[in-house]
Amino acid sequence: MTIANPQTVVPAVESERVPVGLTDEDHTAMIPRLRALIRDVHDFPKPGIVYKDITPLLRDPAALSLAMECLAQPFRGTHVDAVAGAESRGFITAMAVAAKLSAGFVPIRKPGRLPFETKSEQYELEYGTDCLEIHVDAVQPGEHVLLVDDLLATGGTMVSCCKLVESLGAKVVGVAFLLELTFLGGRKRLGDYPIHSILKFDKP
Repeated sequence: MTIANPQTVVPAVESERVPVGLTDEDHTAMIPRLRALIRDVHDFPKPGIVYKDITPLLRDPAALSLAMECLAQPFRGTHVDAVAGAESRGFITAMAVAAKLSAGFVPIRKPGRLPFETKSEQYELEYGTDCLEIHVDAVQPGEHVLLVDDLLATGGTMVSCCKLVESLGAKVVGVAFLLELTFLGGRKRLGDYPIHSILKFDKP
């Protein structure tokens, strides 16, 4: 859950039609416009944390469309049967990218929140463990699945999501993130998976 900082004014992206199929030059030129819509909220959710708030970007129609196109673009030439995302902000980005790629959407959730039979995967947190679940029929053996989330931090959540998808016999064709905190080294934990991120931050 995000909070607004009344002292921070975030500029809007000029409203325009966002083209489908961006070139590399288009992508590079538009990054500063998207970065300007990411708001730093200090001491949230606890003291010492600088939270990257994406809600100004989500609220801006042109920026939202542009960001989702940038996420989807590298995978337009790849066969993608489904796009999977973990709750809760991962649902926002993954479902939007699924629509861009004309693929299905697969939710990955915390324990007890999916109604049908599930498979689960535990992963390590700084203090303790957490768990994610997926429906046993969410993907089929041999299907190609793209995993999308809003943020790559330490990488633990995404590694678990990849393991869940692969445990059902599907192939992970890539992982994509709106934001990447490069100083936390999460990319290393993802090994050989193709990784795509739009906005990279090298410090808090």
